[in-house]
Amino acid sequence: MVRLITFDDITETLLKIKQRGILFFLSKFNFDGKSRTISAFNKSSIISSNWWNIEMVKKRWNKKISGNYDINFVEFLMKKIIKEKSKIKMISLGSGKCNYEFDFMKYNNISEILCLDISEFRINGAIERAKKIDKNNKLQFIVKDVKDYNLKENYFDLVLFNNSLHHFKNIDYLLNKNVFKSLRKGGIVVINEYVGPNRLQFPKDQIIKINEALNLVPVKYKKRFNSKMIKSKFYGSGILRMIVADPSECIESETILSNIHKKFCPIIEQPIGGNILMNVLKDISHNFIPLDDEKKKILEKLFDFEDKYLEQNTSDFIFGVYKKLDDTLS
Repeated sequence: MVRLITFDDITETLLKIKQRGILFFLSKFNFDGKSRTISAFNKSSIISSNWWNIEMVKKRWNKKISGNYDINFVEFLMKKIIKEKSKIKMISLGSGKCNYEFDFMKYNNISEILCLDISEFRINGAIERAKKIDKNNKLQFIVKDVKDYNLKENYFDLVLFNNSLHHFKNIDYLLNKNVFKSLRKGGIVVINEYVGPNRLQFPKDQIIKINEALNLVPVKYKKRFNSKMIKSKFYGSGILRMIVADPSECIESETILSNIHKKFCPIIEQPIGGNILMNVLKDISHNFIPLDDEKKKILEKLFDFEDKYLEQNTSDFIFGVYKKLDDTLS
């Protein structure tokens, strides 16, 4: 179900003007899609209200991936999946600020981490952090569009997409040509990704369920970030605003799994939800930081609601570890 414009688009536009200023809003009205994408990631002046900022949400993901609330996907991967491998050369495509890449850096069997991202602002922040803590110079940084970067052939042991693959076009070519050729024997691709509908065009039945879950949240916790507006209903995103705000957002997201399965075999492919939580908690997550007993109970109700939804529906987010077809970990 494709929507050109929705009531949420109007609300989001007003919020962005308030949070980031009229100049940021006007910057979106140019014909350079790449510039609009970069500006979407250069969030230097605001604190956001994203659902992944909530500690209970992070622990929920940990539990679904590793079976333990306190073990995130990096620790799970390094201690359970590739603990026997040594001198691992890794590339993170669309690395952003490299938060998880700094976690990988701590492991002795990681010898090299190349972080590549289109946002100079984010990479510069990671470079400054690395100067303070990367004593062994494991981290390397490149500011470049992935489509303009030639991956070394038969070089990497681990290719990471952490909430980045859904921003890329021509996913089939990227995965099954460039990434496939860049992996050494025994190498793996790791995704921690949104794989739901393109451009966030959720079906009508999902939107109905999102609003049912939103009704579980008391009004006092529905105040939108940095405003007096109450989030009383979810309408979804319109195509027009999605393209204007960030042309790369979820452009081919729903093709990710089918494309990766063409030449890669899953070692792990774990659904982690998000179908309900992402859309209920967007713009109101700050109300759940910090947590108290009442807020915890509300989140637990939302978690249960989403789990029941996932019993009959595919997950919008996946954690996956993949090897080349006819290849084995060595």
